[in-house]
Amino acid sequence: MTNQSAPWNAPRIAAFFDLDKTVIARSSALAFTRPFYAEGLINRRSVLKSTYAQLMFLLTAADHDQVERLRAHVTDMCRGWDVEQITSIVSETLHDIVEPLVFAEAAELIASHQAKGHDIVLISASGIEMVEPIGEMLGVDAVRASRMKVVDGHYAGELEFYCYGDAKAVAMSELAESAGYDLDASYAYSDSITDLPMLLAVGHPTAVNPDRGLRKEAADRGWPILAFDRPIALSGRLRENRTAIAAASAATGISVAAVGALVYYGWWRRRESA
Repeated sequence: MTNQSAPWNAPRIAAFFDLDKTVIARSSALAFTRPFYAEGLINRRSVLKSTYAQLMFLLTAADHDQVERLRAHVTDMCRGWDVEQITSIVSETLHDIVEPLVFAEAAELIASHQAKGHDIVLISASGIEMVEPIGEMLGVDAVRASRMKVVDGHYAGELEFYCYGDAKAVAMSELAESAGYDLDASYAYSDSITDLPMLLAVGHPTAVNPDRGLRKEAADRGWPILAFDRPIALSGRLRENRTAIAAASAATGISVAAVGALVYYGWWRRRESA
């Protein structure tokens, strides 16, 4: 719920947060690859493709072409999946998978906005099935995300709404009209040049972990630039020692998966050029 510390006659202000690389350190669209594999929804080849996509997402700027490739991969992978099953898997694994990925700086910034009486809006190109539960975990006021077409309770492999690029700004404008937000007094945070429309829609834009394009745009426009690099579990720091041990084990697994992904990519390139 919205903090009531703001004066009663003040304009309603929102802080809009992109999700991937802004609030969490990975791609939310690919974060659930392991439980999907465990439930038999994807095979080893899909795991390798997802791991490679995640690796490229982490190491490179998420430009338009990369985002489109990721969108195509995810929508194709989800074709035919049972919606209720996905909702259940995400709900059961959310805290174990996503909570440790949340940037401590993002959590602190969200808390700071809430203390000022600002509404928090999570807005992402990832699917609503992932973004909405993450929003509930973070205690945000509203969520806007992509939605897949559903036929007879199963994903049809195509999008009804793609919350990306200009569509983010449109979604923000519609939400502002319905909720009474003053966009000129509101805030927005993102890492990608593809979110420039989102940042331009508010009076207080900020670049977070910006890619090259957004860093240049932010510098040219005099926007603040923040660096978030401390993903840590939201439930507190009492588990830091245990988390460090788990992180070391996870790093080994990630290294193996990354090598596998690169081997797969080399095989795929050779096959394509054959």
